Amino acid sequence: EVQLQASGGGLVQAGGSLRLSCAASGFPFDDYAIGWFRQAPGKAREGVLCISSSHGSTYYVDSVKGRFTISSDNAKNTVYLQMISLKPEDTAVYYCASKADPVCTTTDWYDYWGQGTLVTVSS
Repeated sequence: EVQLQASGGGLVQAGGSLRLSCAASGFPFDDYAIGWFRQAPGKAREGVLCISSSHGSTYYVDSVKGRFTISSDNAKNTVYLQMISLKPEDTAVYYCASKADPVCTTTDWYDYWGQGTLVTVSS
């Protein structure tokens, strides 16, 4: 059974940092792409970052460049989203997702999703 467990969300002041984790199981982690997405209240879900062993990482949205980074620990089947200099507009539910296509260049084809973790950035 494929499982993706996102964790690490919380309440932080603007300018603060958080690290989200996505623990994966049930599929060949090294062969998949793992992406982070977010959905703010009243807005559509958007891709944030993606990583795959074969193709590195890709930003899906320019607003987090220079502030968010993605990394993976293949030994632990876990992907991390490190967020610094957080802004109120980063407030959202953050989801991790996986796809068998290891190419990150598109937000399409993600077929397994975790349950989401809420990040709230206060001003």
